[in-house]
Amino acid sequence: MVKSERRDPSAEEGKEEACDVAVSDQRLQDLGYRAEFRREMSLFGVLGISFCAIGILTGMSSAFQTGLFSGGPVGLFWGWNICSFFMFLIALSLAEICSTYPTMGGLYFWVCKMKPDMPILGFFTGWLYSMAMVLTGISGNLSVALYLASMAEIGQGRTLTRVEITAIAWAMNIFSGIINTIGTKAIGRMSTFNVWWTLGGTFVLAITLLVKTPVKNTPGFVFTNFQNFTGWESRGFVVLLGFLQAVYTLEGCETAAQVAEEAVRAEILAPLAVVGSIAGSWLIGLAYMLSLLFTVQNIASVQATTFAIPISQLFYDAVGPQLAQLCLVVVMLAQVMAAITNFTASSRLFYALARDDAFPLKKQFMTLNRFQAPYWGVWTSVLIGCIMSCAYIGSAVAFNAILSSAAISVMLSYLQPSHHPRVLAWTRSIEDFGPFCLGKWSWPVNFASFLFCVFICVLFVLPTAYPVNVLNMNYAIVAVGGLFVIITINWFWWGKHSFKGPVKTFTFK
Repeated sequence: MVKSERRDPSAEEGKEEACDVAVSDQRLQDLGYRAEFRREMSLFGVLGISFCAIGILTGMSSAFQTGLFSGGPVGLFWGWNICSFFMFLIALSLAEICSTYPTMGGLYFWVCKMKPDMPILGFFTGWLYSMAMVLTGISGNLSVALYLASMAEIGQGRTLTRVEITAIAWAMNIFSGIINTIGTKAIGRMSTFNVWWTLGGTFVLAITLLVKTPVKNTPGFVFTNFQNFTGWESRGFVVLLGFLQAVYTLEGCETAAQVAEEAVRAEILAPLAVVGSIAGSWLIGLAYMLSLLFTVQNIASVQATTFAIPISQLFYDAVGPQLAQLCLVVVMLAQVMAAITNFTASSRLFYALARDDAFPLKKQFMTLNRFQAPYWGVWTSVLIGCIMSCAYIGSAVAFNAILSSAAISVMLSYLQPSHHPRVLAWTRSIEDFGPFCLGKWSWPVNFASFLFCVFICVLFVLPTAYPVNVLNMNYAIVAVGGLFVIITINWFWWGKHSFKGPVKTFTFK
């Protein structure tokens, strides 16, 4: 009698996972890099990283007033759908390159591979994008402080000073550093949890607002009402200014690429995460926006609010003080996770730049702790965050200009790898596509998203109020110019002599 051999499912799964890891490591080695990180992120973890970085609840809540005062409901609704469509095209374009080059560094590395004869482009893109990620993280941590300040004012009638708000932002920067130092598993689990938190939070916010708000707005108001608190007379231009809210909210899908060396089958999972995060954010953001538009009680009241963040006034008017604080807690916790993810991305970018001699102190920035975290990059982000947060004490206008530069820098970074070489020199920009390929649609998608990126970059630096004065002037162009000056100085001081492009850490014998 022959005994039947029993299969161990867990053993087979282990072998399959080991095989997937080997395939991923081999693909990384083909790009010239030795695998340094443990591949511990699943599809949900990688998707969560992009989803967390986009931060639908946080971006929509923090920037909602931008569209509300520039076009009102009609601008918000149509602006959201139009911008979501074009951001989806950008995501498709980035996903195609991410699948071809599934490595840490993302935008920066892709530019280097497609324009190897111009290392200065890769250097500028890498530095610009890494600074944008740091600034976005700083913005998120300050937003957490502003949510707490609003809760203190609603619950206790106490108005926090700028120094107190900055101190909270400091604490959040340090907290983000601690969580990122713990390592890949903690960030992966947190980003996975954030997906469910965003879904559940959107449901809770929508139900709370729609059930408890005493007076609901009509569909005519939600889809056709126009508002203008900008001072500009052109209705079309005012509505376009409202587009900035949607773009600001939807930036961040490419963050999945920053953890490509920590994911199994990154050439498949990372591009799926890039595209999926935008598609999911489009739908979830639309549901959240509609609940806000149906329940906003008085737009003028939101515009004249004394609360630290305007969305607090909308919640307060709609559902009262107690439920308003519940709404703020839901959004604030999502903001905490989003800010942590931004520092995850910036630390990986610093690692990638140092690995290729585009960043000083190469040995230090490439050092991993026992949790597999590039802690030098993490705490450099924290240090910059604490220094930059101090600007809020002196001038909220100056601080907002610095943060606006982050949004512009991200869009400028999108232009470099996927659009400039692939639109102007498409036939020779990528020789061997990865599993995710758009085929004949690649050039049209890139061309459309290229035009949209240029349009948004111009729109971001235009004055948002009229008449223009020192208090309402859009200083974003000054802040972006400052970043370019800093990067240019570093190019001539460091990059020109040391950076020649990606440095291979693995060679086949």
